[in-house]
Amino acid sequence: MLARILAFPREAGTAEAAQARAILSDHLQSLGYDVRLQRFSFHPGALDAFPLFGIGLGGLGLGLLPLLVLATVPPWAAAGVWLAGLTALAAFAAGVGLGWTALGGPAREDANLVATKGPGPVRRWIVAHADTKAQGHSMAGRIVAVWVVVLAAMGLGAAAVCRIGGPVSHGAAGAAAVLAVMAGALAARGRLRGRSIGARDNGSGVLAALTAAAAAAPGVGILITGAEEFGLVGARIFARIAAAELQGTEVVNVDTVDDVGRLYVISHDQPGAALARTELARLSGLGVPGRTRALPLGVFVDSHPLARAGATAVTIGRLDWSTLRRLHTPRDNADGLSLELAARVGQVIAGAN
Repeated sequence: MLARILAFPREAGTAEAAQARAILSDHLQSLGYDVRLQRFSFHPGALDAFPLFGIGLGGLGLGLLPLLVLATVPPWAAAGVWLAGLTALAAFAAGVGLGWTALGGPAREDANLVATKGPGPVRRWIVAHADTKAQGHSMAGRIVAVWVVVLAAMGLGAAAVCRIGGPVSHGAAGAAAVLAVMAGALAARGRLRGRSIGARDNGSGVLAALTAAAAAAPGVGILITGAEEFGLVGARIFARIAAAELQGTEVVNVDTVDDVGRLYVISHDQPGAALARTELARLSGLGVPGRTRALPLGVFVDSHPLARAGATAVTIGRLDWSTLRRLHTPRDNADGLSLELAARVGQVIAGAN
């Protein structure tokens, strides 16, 4: 069944994504689950919010350059332009990211798969996203781009504040502008390009969720989210619709279990941190070094909106920098990937052993 899923890319809102959902739905029903579709629409252009912000930041850096070094302009001009430009960029990027504009084409249709068994309430949700994407840079590239954008924004802001006291040196102003242009170039690579079957991200997580579904005790529900790669859309939709059901529940999201690297259990708040420690202790029997941690900057996971909705939520993943260099590219294929650990993770989070 998983081989059928990994046979094609599953970009959200495409016929392939719908085909994968049908395969997953049939499998979960064969395990005795009641499966319902939670349909929603989303704007694929939301993925362009960060690239457009970065490109705009690069342009803003070039525009600030003469205001930083010329003694003939008012000392407050650079700070005023910086604040106005940054505010406009942030508003524009938010509008794109939240789908307030039609930028990026018409809305697409996608869905979550929500699977429950038996009459009792769900006490633990096992979550994994099924969709994939490919971009101009890998996940590693995106993390680097995010950090460079942050550093560039801080550098430009500092230069604009310093200009109030007098002209900034050509070297310092030039360095801030060059960093902003570099940030724009790196961020621009984040637009969709190519296709990926997503064996690690997140075929491995889907396998863990389905293994958990087969071994789960009563009170365990399975949530296969859609459009995770476009801003956690499916998880946000579920968090809004099922907010009452999430209160007092545990959420274990599985996203990328590679054969290399450390096993991470990520949390977002104090209740999640306690659950992360508990899950890490249970996972220690797998013989893989692990640790708990907070969510790194530039990484997004489905457990975050579910935690904000009131669930005690964590995300489990195993990866290293070499994994990050594969993710969101065509190189994220099944070559050299055993998926054995992903299945064993699924057994543990279901309470099977």
